[in-house]
Amino acid sequence: MEFQLGSTREAYGRTLVELGEEDPNLVVLCADLTQSTHTHYFAQKFPQRFFECGVAEQNMMGIAAGLAAAGKTVFASTFAVFAACRAFDQLRMCIAQPGLNVKIVATHGGITVGEDGFSHHAIEDLALFSSLPGFRIIVPADAIETAQAVRVAAKNYGPFYIRLSRPKTPLIHGEGYEFVLGKGEVLRQGFDASIIAIGNMVAQALQAAESLAQEGISCRVINLSTLKPIDEELIIQAAKETGAIVTVEEHLKTGGLGSAVAQVVGENHPVPLAFLGLTRYARSGPPQDLLRVSGLLAPDIVRAVHQVLERKTGSPS
Repeated sequence: MEFQLGSTREAYGRTLVELGEEDPNLVVLCADLTQSTHTHYFAQKFPQRFFECGVAEQNMMGIAAGLAAAGKTVFASTFAVFAACRAFDQLRMCIAQPGLNVKIVATHGGITVGEDGFSHHAIEDLALFSSLPGFRIIVPADAIETAQAVRVAAKNYGPFYIRLSRPKTPLIHGEGYEFVLGKGEVLRQGFDASIIAIGNMVAQALQAAESLAQEGISCRVINLSTLKPIDEELIIQAAKETGAIVTVEEHLKTGGLGSAVAQVVGENHPVPLAFLGLTRYARSGPPQDLLRVSGLLAPDIVRAVHQVLERKTGSPS
């Protein structure tokens, strides 16, 4: 299965410019990473509404909160690891508790940051943001979904966290796609098991389902790009109709997609589950190598599906 590639962070930067043309009340902040986050497009077009905060992520969050309290729609960007880990107290105190209109769009999520090393790998960010009441969390699967999600965040009052990737990622949507906040999407129907994925793992899930189909195994593939609020109805339906679920995320197993899905399944319709994610910090290296070593490629998903099917049926699949 071959996909074209597209940059989620460039889609973000281009969409910001469009939103800036539509809404004079929108402002953008960045922490000395304008080229990396692609907020330089907005800075060039609207210099009076762009604020370079320097290498001071905690202060950036405080400034974002102040601008939002003054009535602005605020987008603040940096790397995911700095947004979540370095500025968590400001996120909690200044943005989450008062429920301010700040949209944090962070690039370089997960381990596909690659050679920058594990100091820059964001693998705790979804757990940290998920712990903050009021935050809505989106992990787009591709550049097309990113543009839609950024627009939805701009139109909906309150705090958002949108997690983007460093490398270009496979395009799985067409130009006519419409993102709906709080709703997952079934990308492939199936009835033996379900694979639920987010971000760049969605393309891996589709490749795994294609391989499994050649074995006669029918796998449903769900893109659950809105991690919070999560689409409970779709998860429960998958549990009831397929009887086994595998989750795949470029994040620690704890506190991210797998934990959220497990809570829904456990409370409503328990079925065999398997969780593909990280259990430790990765090392520096090419993104594809890191995904392979961490067990986050299509063949790893295939093996996980076989394991849950064996637990579902009580015999090898």
